[in-house]
Amino acid sequence: MWNFSGQRRPDFADEPGPGQESVWDYPRPPALVDCAQLIEVKSGTMVLARSEHSKRILETASPPTIYIPPDDIRFELLQPVRGASMCEWKGLASYWGMTNSGDSMAVAWSYPSPQPAFTAIRDWLCFYPGRVECFVDGERVRPQDGGFYGGWVTDAIVGPWKGAPGTSHW
Repeated sequence: MWNFSGQRRPDFADEPGPGQESVWDYPRPPALVDCAQLIEVKSGTMVLARSEHSKRILETASPPTIYIPPDDIRFELLQPVRGASMCEWKGLASYWGMTNSGDSMAVAWSYPSPQPAFTAIRDWLCFYPGRVECFVDGERVRPQDGGFYGGWVTDAIVGPWKGAPGTSHW
């Protein structure tokens, strides 16, 4: 049974330093927070998205995911790809791939019909930092461990977070 909801950190949680956040302080259910940092997403030399009006989703034990508004995304470089998944909080996700990639690998996801608490991110995209290059205020984002998760790991957060070996019970 899950025992953490952002009210207290487990004993094994890292202590955040100045200017850092602990993923164990994030709430459950997740929070949707405005983000004015410069968010950039690239594939090689192509800029897929650039925004200073994104939203972060903060959920206990996970790095933030950053959602970018449709007006700040170059959709001519993207196409819907097969697949779907269900988030208990946000709803049914759809996936997006690159138009020029020649394969159907998802590089981003969106929620066309999100749950009521997340309607603010309807049709906004979150990119996988392990599949395209993502930046927060110029810092290259590192992907969250595990093949499924899409959290954005930067120097501004401390964990540990789910996805790494030995965390499947979280």
